[in-house]
Amino acid sequence: MVSTAPRPLLFLLADTGGGHRSAARAVGEALEAAYPGRFDPVLCDPLAGPGASRLLRWVTRRYGPLIRFAPWAWGAVYYACDSHLVMRLAQRTLLTLADRPVAQAMAAHGPAAIVSFHPLTGGAAARVRRRQHRDVPVLTVVTDLASAHAAWRLGPADRTLLPAPARPGRQRGGPGGDRCVTTGLPVTSGYWRGPPPQAERAALRRALGLDESCFLAVLTGGAEGAGGLARRAATVLASSADIRVVAVCGRNLRLRRRLARLAARAGGRLTVLGFVDNMPDWLRCADVVIAKAGPGTIAEAACCGVPLLLTSHLPGQEKGNARLVTRAGAGRVAARRGQLARELGVLRRDPAALAAMRAASARLGQPGAAAAVAALLASLTETRAGTYGSGR
Repeated sequence: MVSTAPRPLLFLLADTGGGHRSAARAVGEALEAAYPGRFDPVLCDPLAGPGASRLLRWVTRRYGPLIRFAPWAWGAVYYACDSHLVMRLAQRTLLTLADRPVAQAMAAHGPAAIVSFHPLTGGAAARVRRRQHRDVPVLTVVTDLASAHAAWRLGPADRTLLPAPARPGRQRGGPGGDRCVTTGLPVTSGYWRGPPPQAERAALRRALGLDESCFLAVLTGGAEGAGGLARRAATVLASSADIRVVAVCGRNLRLRRRLARLAARAGGRLTVLGFVDNMPDWLRCADVVIAKAGPGTIAEAACCGVPLLLTSHLPGQEKGNARLVTRAGAGRVAARRGQLARELGVLRRDPAALAAMRAASARLGQPGAAAAVAALLASLTETRAGTYGSGR
């Protein structure tokens, strides 16, 4: 039998940073590209969205201010909770508050599968499935890059999809055990084409109102605008008079206002943006990306083949990301402002070094990750329900 109605899929996420929602959107785009009209992803935020408990909303909304103003405190929380015992306790107490919105979404949509894109939503998916006696697959898409917190193992997922192969020494304790599948970190469709040729980079710069021959540095601190962007922007502008800077502030309005004052004194060399929907265009035409070591930013920059200068990282959560980038030759660490100025000077004066880093960044990229997740998800749902269509 052939089903004509799209099959609902329940995507669980939370807006602690932008990476979880971005990964969910990427998989949705890949499903539509490969299986047009067959699936209908439904997004549910059981931690801070409609129907979430007041306590979980309050806890979730502390994430942005914490990583911007007290990253050391975030690190303390991260390490204190990074144990199976602590997370089991959280699963039986605080995180049970996420069950109700997940149960409501499952009852309303009858999904063919549940996909958790956040470390604190997988447990709710498993508990609700068990209580409702539903035979639907549960997948976990890990959106941390070089390391995975114990929270990713809260629920017994049918498949746990990893951004990179688990290190041999951590395989037993890693998320998902023998049900792990390495797919890469999903990125949205603007990054699927891989690094652009020179002609396309030039055309993108013209479309964005930029000089084709300038050295373009794109600064980003993720969705929260974290990582001391204001200080980094001032350092880059002071390091050379021929560098053009674009600062993407995400939802950090305070940072945007501060950088706007700096832009007024920069003679047109600094462009300040908030949340943008054309981030792939900015990255594809950049000479270098200056950012904290966030997994989404690294994955997106690598798909564009752009070198990275990493200025900071969140303790615990992003600790290994900078090491991954530098070992691949795709970027360098520039934690201090003087170091940032020196590294920029080296890349500007040495086109061969810049080209080598660009090539290494492209090798690190995995533009097909979302398609791999979509294919696995479609396979699991069809295995449970039987073949219901002829495919593309």
